[in-house]
Amino acid sequence: MQSENCLFEDFVRMMNGAAGTLAGMGREAESSMREKMREFMGGADFVSRDEFDAVKAMAAAARDQNQVLEARIAALEAAAKAKGGPKSAPTSAPGAAS
Repeated sequence: MQSENCLFEDFVRMMNGAAGTLAGMGREAESSMREKMREFMGGADFVSRDEFDAVKAMAAAARDQNQVLEARIAALEAAAKAKGGPKSAPTSAPGAAS
């Protein structure tokens, strides 16, 4: 009976060792995959959330400014038509030196 217990104990120790080894391999594989993903993500051209939000705000401001300028151009064109057509409109571009 003593020999059966020794065999069983040896088998249990071997299984515990194998389980520990497999758990260690799993942790090592997970660590390796995390490192590979960090390298991949670091090499990719991703932007941070702060940069994205800043560019989004700039685009919204530009869109709003574009709408204001479009309304201003429409008002100027309507005023030019009311005065007698495009002949009375200035020929130089805004901001150009005279």
